[in-house]
Amino acid sequence: MNNLYKFLRAGLATILYLIVLTVWFIPLASVGFLRVIIPLKKWRRLTKKLMEFLHAVWLRSNYFLLKWITPIKWEIRGLEQLHYREWYLLISNHQSWADILILQYIFSGKIPPLKFFLKKELLWTLPIASWACWLLDFPFMHRYSKAKLTKHPELKNKDIEETKKASAKFKTTPTTVANFVEGTRFSKEKHELQASPYQYLLRPKAAGMAFTLAVLGDFFHKILNVTIIYPPHQTSLLDFLSGSIKKIIVDVETIPITKAWLGDYENDRQFRITFQKKLNELWEKKDRLIKAQLQDF
Repeated sequence: MNNLYKFLRAGLATILYLIVLTVWFIPLASVGFLRVIIPLKKWRRLTKKLMEFLHAVWLRSNYFLLKWITPIKWEIRGLEQLHYREWYLLISNHQSWADILILQYIFSGKIPPLKFFLKKELLWTLPIASWACWLLDFPFMHRYSKAKLTKHPELKNKDIEETKKASAKFKTTPTTVANFVEGTRFSKEKHELQASPYQYLLRPKAAGMAFTLAVLGDFFHKILNVTIIYPPHQTSLLDFLSGSIKKIIVDVETIPITKAWLGDYENDRQFRITFQKKLNELWEKKDRLIKAQLQDF
């Protein structure tokens, strides 16, 4: 594809997404402002429902926009027996900013709108979109380096408390909590730096997932283990928005939430080891799946 055409097409797609976001953000911010200044419980419940409705409308708008501007052949497996009025914990591999649009697209109307664990830095680096997520009670987390945690170990406990507090907000309304458990997007440099044992994935981090299950384990109906597979060397948001990507494979594995997934991750060392082992096994299986499916491109 001609580079100029590729950039122009991606630019037009970006403008359209921003228009939809801005049009949707104005009423959301207005309702959010009124929710804050009028501290009545019934009013707060009403405005929360209205904001969730606006969230669903925005995602549905993105669904039709993506369907219109991206000529992608979708190969999606595992969407059977999902329900809009249930709670889900969704985990996925993470390669691109396009992952968020893809997950919103394939699950649109099938499960409650996704709410992602996001970095607090995005509140300043990704305005409007991140502000909208904040108004909708998306969990925003700090990402501390190992060096900083070693110097300030109390910050680790702060992150744990924020995870619990954020997750507790989802008990009143059916919600899909989405977590990219690798913590960051895949790249060759990060893969080498981690000495990852997987060919196509980074190491999964269990803590956020474990604490979310600990808080909402009685509410979640299932874990959705999602694998997004792009064509080789075409994983960027630019490739996605420009129409360069012609096919994407998405596999959804539904996992029952048994007692083996629930426990005291913070204080029970044996549970912590077992939980990480179970997650590593899922990632080994995911890595083999990606390797097998890449042959279809």
